[in-house]
Formats: sequence, C-alpha cells, structure tokens
Amino acid sequence: MTGGLIRILASGPARWALGLILATATILLFLLNLRRAGEHAGRLAERCETRERTDAIQRQMLEAAARRPHDRDALVERLREGRF
Repeated sequence: MTGGLIRILASGPARWALGLILATATILLFLLNLRRAGEHAGRLAERCETRERTDAIQRQMLEAAARRPHDRDALVERLREGRF
C-alpha cells in the first residue's frame, strides 16, 4: 500500500504539486510571522510612548516641587507678591 503511495508522490505532477503546496505554506508562515512581529513592534512603540508621557509628567511634578515655597513664611510672602 505504501509502495503505491510513494510511486504516486514520486511522479512528476505530484512532485510539482507538493512543491507548490510547500512553497505556499512557506509564504503563508512567513506572512503570519511578519504580522506577529508587526503587532509586537506596535505594542513596544505604544509602551514607549506611554513611558515618555509618564516621564514628562513626572519631570513637570519634580520641577514644580523644586519651585515650591520652603516654609509657611515663604508661601505668605509669595502670595503677597502675587507670584503664586
């Protein structure tokens, strides 16, 4: 039984069809891998953008904290001068 199958697969048209199927499968797997890599790159880009926004907000908070009055007297003085 297997000898007949091997003979059929060894024939010219069957080898051509098998090569075509393998080439199609290879191209399909390559395209699926590209899609997966693109999704991964998109997630990394989104994570990077989120990180940049977070860093910018944190930097603004640190700058604001550096400009804050050091004690109550400094706060009162600042309010009197209208620089709050």
